[in-house]
Amino acid sequence: MMQDIPLITPARLLERYDTLLLDAYGVLVHGGGALPGAVELIGTLNRSDKSYFLLTNGAARLPVHSAVHYRRFGLELPAERIITSGSLIAPHFAAQNLHGARCMVLGTEDSCRYVSEAGGEVVSSSDDFEVLVVADQSGFSYLETLDAVLSTLYARLDRGDDITLILTNPDLIYPKGVHAYGYTAGAIALLIEAALGLRYPQREELHFTRLGKPHRAMFEEARRRAGSGRLVMIGDQLETDIRGARDYGLDSVLITAGVSGTAALRAVGAPQPTYCMDTLAG
Repeated sequence: MMQDIPLITPARLLERYDTLLLDAYGVLVHGGGALPGAVELIGTLNRSDKSYFLLTNGAARLPVHSAVHYRRFGLELPAERIITSGSLIAPHFAAQNLHGARCMVLGTEDSCRYVSEAGGEVVSSSDDFEVLVVADQSGFSYLETLDAVLSTLYARLDRGDDITLILTNPDLIYPKGVHAYGYTAGAIALLIEAALGLRYPQREELHFTRLGKPHRAMFEEARRRAGSGRLVMIGDQLETDIRGARDYGLDSVLITAGVSGTAALRAVGAPQPTYCMDTLAG
């Protein structure tokens, strides 16, 4: 199907669209630094005062700390242009009346801050909790913490208590470097869901509420900030970036050097981007 999808350059995108929505990992950066064309594009956007936003499924850093992180890679991304999936925790807590709930957070210190600022009481993995927030794959002792979390989940459900499961990052993998990849919070959530399914096979409601792309909330926030005009999403993952944009009614660009690649486009039912681009270098 690749031959049916036109190629496009960053310059043409700037001509055709009022606001660019950019994924972070796989588009602008990988774990080791900026990707080709990223520094140049962000510099052009800043100099021209063109509307753009970073839409990242990450909840490891607050926007102000994300700005510092990206600056180390040569990317001058103001905090007000960074929309994280972590920022969706507060409206979700408000909508679900979770203020004051005891929350176990898998993630970093900033992940915990997202939850505490949303009104949750952050507790340790050895404590009983009512809400489990899987926010990031880093910041905690992996196997030891997951074992403790699973034990608490089983104990609560066995005695008939409610549990709320929240995932900020539906991505399963991310690019750590050139030809290097890692698992994300989404993979941890799948592992926990599988463990719950083994013990409670009839409890179909035991699944995570997913807040980040491809779900609407992040695109709605981007639209709110951008106002009117044509938006386009630039991402490297079909199931989050491209599907999310398509379902929300936006055009999209797949970076084919990223996670999904061109082979994924040929899969049955794969969401098709409006355009393709190898890298931001054109």
